[in-house]
Amino acid sequence: MMTKQTMKLKITAVAVLLPALVAIAISQTAPPVKDATKKHHVIFQITTENPKSWEMLFGNISNAQKSFGAPTMEIEVVAYGPGINILKKTNSEMEASMKKAVDTGVVFAVCQNSMRARKVTTEDLFPFAAQVDSGVAEIIRKQEAGFSYIRATDQ
Repeated sequence: MMTKQTMKLKITAVAVLLPALVAIAISQTAPPVKDATKKHHVIFQITTENPKSWEMLFGNISNAQKSFGAPTMEIEVVAYGPGINILKKTNSEMEASMKKAVDTGVVFAVCQNSMRARKVTTEDLFPFAAQVDSGVAEIIRKQEAGFSYIRATDQ
């Protein structure tokens, strides 16, 4: 028959040893395997029409899609300020790169505040360009929804 003191001692031993054993067991498990069904959510901010910055942006998008698999990625590029000029039909320099990104599911969103300030109309933009009420507000919304934030720049 166990005494109260023996019982307390055994319970204390279990309480002390159990967390240590669990920690050891967890550390011995295999590293996590990439889950192809998991979505990775990324919001890029671009505020420049500098071609170097846009080329870096396309490189970042491509690298992320190669690492995680394009089907598992949800990517949005928010352009505001001078950055919206690249999404105008009159600027064909980056059109092919943008179309290639769009074909992989990337969304290019233009800030309507910047459009008004720069007197840019919907008709001025490439047809694949989405619009958001505010570039900054869109970034805030996406970050609150769990998106990773990346500022695209060459500086």
